[in-house]
Amino acid sequence: MLIEARLGGRPEGAAAAGAAAAGAVVRLGGDGTLDPVRTRVVLDWVQYRHSFRPPVLERPVVDRHAVVEREVAIDLRRLDEAGAASQVRAAIQPGRPGTFLEGWTPLSGSCIWQFNSLYWQELELWEKVAGRGYVQALPGGESGGTDRAATQATIEELFAVWDGLTARRALPEQLTVLELGVGNGEQAKVFLDELAALDARRRCGYYRRLQYLMGDYSPHVLERARHTVTDHGDRVSTLVLDAARPRTTLRFLDGKVFFVYISNVYDNLPTDELAVLDDVVYLVEVRAELCPDTVDELAGVLAVEPQELGPLVARLLRLGPRLLSETLPGTFADETAATAFWQRVWGGLQLAERYVQLGPLDCYEIAGGLSGGVLPHLADGYGDVRFHASNGAIESFLDTVPLLHPLGSLVSHDLFVRDLAEYRAGFRGPGKYDGSVVNWVNGPLLQTLAGRRGFHVELSPFDGQSRSPIATARARARD
Repeated sequence: MLIEARLGGRPEGAAAAGAAAAGAVVRLGGDGTLDPVRTRVVLDWVQYRHSFRPPVLERPVVDRHAVVEREVAIDLRRLDEAGAASQVRAAIQPGRPGTFLEGWTPLSGSCIWQFNSLYWQELELWEKVAGRGYVQALPGGESGGTDRAATQATIEELFAVWDGLTARRALPEQLTVLELGVGNGEQAKVFLDELAALDARRRCGYYRRLQYLMGDYSPHVLERARHTVTDHGDRVSTLVLDAARPRTTLRFLDGKVFFVYISNVYDNLPTDELAVLDDVVYLVEVRAELCPDTVDELAGVLAVEPQELGPLVARLLRLGPRLLSETLPGTFADETAATAFWQRVWGGLQLAERYVQLGPLDCYEIAGGLSGGVLPHLADGYGDVRFHASNGAIESFLDTVPLLHPLGSLVSHDLFVRDLAEYRAGFRGPGKYDGSVVNWVNGPLLQTLAGRRGFHVELSPFDGQSRSPIATARARARD
């Protein structure tokens, strides 16, 4: 029996719970409940207050349709030390099932991303029923912050590029800057304020030629951000777009954007997870389910049979809470009641997991036609490790960089893993932030695949946010 601890820097808080959990698993191996030869145990300290994991989760390891091994994953943050043995036993023995909402699928295909999209589409309604804004739901009540000194440095670099083009009589009349994932608009305001101030001091005339584009998936977020930058209204345009495929909307800007700013977008895009176990690469497949307690609660509140909940959730995802309440007025009095149902479903949503052998890596597409053939080299030397493929983030990056001017740059602040060893140290998602999904982004994989498209990506700490795990990715075309 292999026992691995990934404590995420919390050994003092996890030691007692970890010892209790490991002891419980060992005893189950001793009494024949588990096969110790074919059982792996992973002890995690899950930093997210809310995630899709129960405290104890059994993951079958499937090779050619047969279960060859089992992994018992334990969240030490939520494990009841006194009841560790019973929790572990309950997780690996058949019990009362919940309600499954889908069949087995790679993580990127799960219905949790439909919930994620619905959240951003109906953010205003969610916030109204929840009684708080989405920014307040983030750790520390902030979305990554705005560092004025870093913004000033970025603008100085931008002015240097424009000065050089001016000297060669090659500066275009329109100077385009793009922001994806606009938050509350504070980043845009600081950028525009600082750029206008520097332009006024230097008398370059760059500000009057500026076109600042703000793009986001949520119309509600865009409207709020637009209000923040009212003072710069004639320089700003807003666009509703898909962050994973920005060129669907912005293709007319190919080769024209001097600077792209992205904040807390990549961690909110669909991703697969992969695992290397004994030098074999597995795809993590998931299956969304409502836990039994949530099924009982919702069936009682709505006066429906438990088996009716699955179709009702599917209808919610298809129609949204407003139309759901209109089509089922006998079940939901109004859109507020339908949204309250949505929030209860989200709170009780879990993911069952299993590992399925991936097969030929060249047949697995990560994004943009780039295959998984890079994975063995990337993961070599890290032993047994589970990591994100970051498909949505890499697809977004690859679809964004063609917008850049040859001298343009892209800066992204996000939850980047800068070294694959970080995956062995702790859990990196998926987690729940209010009604959305969050995962860390595989920085080394992004760097590798960006290089294959002719771009250099540098990963560094985000110095302006001392309490935050956010890092910065800077990308430019290679010389």
